[in-house]
Amino acid sequence: MRATRLHQAGDVRVEDVPDPRIHQPTDAVVRIVMGCICGSDLWPYKSQPLTDHPRQMGHEFIGVVEETGPQVTNVKPGDLVVAPFTYADGTCEYCRSGLHTSCPHGGQWGVNGVDGGQGQATRVPYADGTLVPLPVGEDSDLLPDLLTLSDVLCTGYHAARTAGVQAGETVAVIGDGAVGLSAVISAKLLGAERIILMGRHSARTDLGRDFGATDVVAARGEEGVAAVRDLTSGRGAERVLECVGLEEALVQAAGVARDGGVISRVGAPQYPAVPFGFPEFMRNLTLTGGVAPARAYIEELMPYILNGEIHPGRVFDRTVALEQAAEGYRLMNDREALKVIVRP
Repeated sequence: MRATRLHQAGDVRVEDVPDPRIHQPTDAVVRIVMGCICGSDLWPYKSQPLTDHPRQMGHEFIGVVEETGPQVTNVKPGDLVVAPFTYADGTCEYCRSGLHTSCPHGGQWGVNGVDGGQGQATRVPYADGTLVPLPVGEDSDLLPDLLTLSDVLCTGYHAARTAGVQAGETVAVIGDGAVGLSAVISAKLLGAERIILMGRHSARTDLGRDFGATDVVAARGEEGVAAVRDLTSGRGAERVLECVGLEEALVQAAGVARDGGVISRVGAPQYPAVPFGFPEFMRNLTLTGGVAPARAYIEELMPYILNGEIHPGRVFDRTVALEQAAEGYRLMNDREALKVIVRP
C-alpha cells in the first residue's frame, strides 16, 4: 500500500510500505477513507534529522473495517469507524477511568510496527478499545466534522473540561489554530458567556467568531494581556485555554488569567520548563491540562455533530490526495492552510 513517511525535516514522501495484516487476535485492519495533517505533525516536519528509518505519519483517520481478529467483537467488517490519535485496550484501570492515553498496552500510530493514519490502510491494535463505529456512510457530508473527533475537537474539549469551564464564565483561548478554534466550540458547549480568542489571522479568527468567540484580540505579549484586561474590567479571564505549545503562549496565558483562575495547556509543549514562578504562585493560579484522552470524549461529543449543533469540520480548508501529502504539509507549514484533509 501507499503511505506518507517523513525522512527528515521538510522531506515528506508517499511510498510503498507493507500491507497491514492481523498480528494479534485483538487487531483490525482498516481501509482509510479520510485522514488529515495535524499541527503537531509540523513539529517533526520542521526539525527531524535525516533518518534511515522514516516514520509513517498521521494519527487521525476515519475508515472502513476490512478484517478483524477472532477476539474483536465491537466492530465488524464493513463498519465505518473513527480512531482516536492513540490506541488503547479499553479495559485497563486507566481506560476505565477515562485516561486512555496512559493505557500500558496503548501506543502511538506510526511506530512499533503500527501504521500511520496518512495512508491507504492501517492495522489497529486493540480494535475494541480503540475504534468507535459511526452511524453514517463513507459518502456522508459529515465526515470532516466526525474526523475532528480523532484529535482536535477532543483536544479543545479537554482544555475546556480540565479548566473547569462553567456557565456564565469568561474564557480566553490562546491560539487560532484548529485546536484553539475547537476550544472555542467547547467553551461555548460548556456555557461560557464570554469567549476571548487571541489570534492574529483574520480568516481563522472570523471562523472563531462563527464558532462562538465574542471577542478577538490580535495583539500578543504585554499588549495582548492589556487588551484582555481592558475587556474584563482589569480582572482577566476565569479560565484560559492555551492551545499553542510555546513558552510565550503560556506566559501570555498567565498574564490574561484572573487571580485564582485556571490555565489549561493542551498545546504540545515545545519548552523544557514551565515558566511558573513566585508571581504566579502569589496569584493562586492553577495549571492543568495535558494530552487529551480523545477516546473518552468521542461518544460524548458525537451527538452534537450528528444533530447539527456544531460544525467543527470547518477547520479543514484544504483537501489533497494522498499522493500530494507533501504539498499538504507545505501548505500548513507556510500558513496557507489551517488544516488539510488527506484522501487516499
